[in-house]
Amino acid sequence: MTTTDSSPAATARPSLRAARERFLAGRPLPPGVPEEVVAAWRRARFFGVPHDLEEPVACPPLPGESPLLGAARPVLDRIVPALGAGGSVLVLTDERLRVLWTAGSLPGWRVCSVLSEQEVGNNSAALALRARSRAEVHGPEHFLDRWQDVSAVSVPVLGPESGQVLGTLTVVSRLSAAGRPHPQAALAEATVAAVESELRARTGRGERVLLDAYVRAARGQDRAVAALDGRNRLVSDAAQRLLTPEVLGVLERTAAGASDTDVTGFAELPEGAGCTARVTPVRLDGRTIGIVAALEPHDDPAPPAPAPHPPVALTGSSLPWRHAVGHAVELARSREPLLLTGERGTGKSALARELFGPGSVQVADAALDPGLGQALPARHPGDPLLLRHAERLAQPGVAALNSLLDQHPDTRLLVTYTPGAPVGPCLQRLLDKLSARSVALPPLRERTDDIRELLPALAPRPAPGQPPLTWTLDALRALQRYPWPGNVTELAHVVRALAEQRRTAGPVRRAELPDAVREGPAARPLSPMEHAERAAILEALRRHGGNKARAAAALGIGRATLYRKLRGYRR
Repeated sequence: MTTTDSSPAATARPSLRAARERFLAGRPLPPGVPEEVVAAWRRARFFGVPHDLEEPVACPPLPGESPLLGAARPVLDRIVPALGAGGSVLVLTDERLRVLWTAGSLPGWRVCSVLSEQEVGNNSAALALRARSRAEVHGPEHFLDRWQDVSAVSVPVLGPESGQVLGTLTVVSRLSAAGRPHPQAALAEATVAAVESELRARTGRGERVLLDAYVRAARGQDRAVAALDGRNRLVSDAAQRLLTPEVLGVLERTAAGASDTDVTGFAELPEGAGCTARVTPVRLDGRTIGIVAALEPHDDPAPPAPAPHPPVALTGSSLPWRHAVGHAVELARSREPLLLTGERGTGKSALARELFGPGSVQVADAALDPGLGQALPARHPGDPLLLRHAERLAQPGVAALNSLLDQHPDTRLLVTYTPGAPVGPCLQRLLDKLSARSVALPPLRERTDDIRELLPALAPRPAPGQPPLTWTLDALRALQRYPWPGNVTELAHVVRALAEQRRTAGPVRRAELPDAVREGPAARPLSPMEHAERAAILEALRRHGGNKARAAAALGIGRATLYRKLRGYRR
């Protein structure tokens, strides 16, 4: 629940507590329970979260140094004295909802080390991360027993230039009787504003230092130089001709780990790279923030055989993705059924095929055959079965699948399911049965770090003698800022269309991206009329090279009107 209207928990808290108890007992709910609260409880049950969780949730070790925590700590240290004794708790998380820092005290309240819905159920930090705006959760709106007597408000921390969510700040207090807004909402928003201001100041300095190091190293004709810091990438034209996706991947990983190890010297490039890379660290205030790599071609390079890309279904090194894939691989070692859930386009079917490995696989698609009347009778006994789009199963299909599992319990079955549409009681019982062995694949907007690895994997292989498709820093930022409602499938369409249609050489520029990706999402939900209006304005700006006066004239509106409308979409 993310609005600032009067809280259902505040106006009818006893009945909401009773409704939660009925939900946990599997009894019918009384009328009037907010649907968004019930949906949050159902998600927690689907993820297998125990409502009586006692031990704090453990999470993988945090990175040695967090830029967000470094920027936030001076601000938070000034805020802590204002919390008072035993009244409130401040919690800072990263973009994966891992707790980076906490202060304050509240009797009977203990923080978990990770606040994702998959681990602790409904909470304000997870809602704020998903909605990219302030969110509140009060008392029985939480799923966990231990949080029934607290109110929490969370505000996302946004990157100063990319607009990506870097983490969340939460203020927890005793259960608020006043409803919304949370009594500490203003404190949370003011704290986040101060943290974002500190991030803005620090980010600008780091990028200027990296740019200066690149300019110094690239002086002279045809010097092959690349500067990277894990987020930004500057590549000279000469380096562009030498960089293969594999070499670029090595340099990206070297830059990402430069703050923890001494990277001075030659990077260990894959066999057949065709060049060497001498690495020099870039430092700011005594710490390493990136690298500069000087590339030299081999004297007699043999044309390297193109190395196959890893399957797209396995591409990605972000923690959410590796955790999901690792969990799926572990569960797939057993012959028991496995359920893969996630939004459309997240790669459920592709991952399922990788989990099956080589060999024949029977595929049943409930979107084409809801009753499974064609797929199951044609199935060869012993073959693994991949059931796609389980959300489209009709009642006969559910019955047929249950019968198959009862008669052949050793059938190796993988099921993909896209949540969203209401499901009937029969399908819900099937999903509940499969949920004990389920893996939720994260949407692309929650693993934007993987976009750089996905781009070469999704691009068609270049013709012999042609360089691979590369991207300018500005284009990469636009790709990482876009929310990708179609996830990896949508990204693949964009990459392939650019590879096939572009006629210019060099890296892909931001101006070449589709309008919606280039301009980024609107800052607020738009009405259908506003969507159409915004699309027309963006198309006019594209046709006129970004000249707002000419675009306004082509649209038949004043330039001031065009500026006003563009500002309105960003509010």
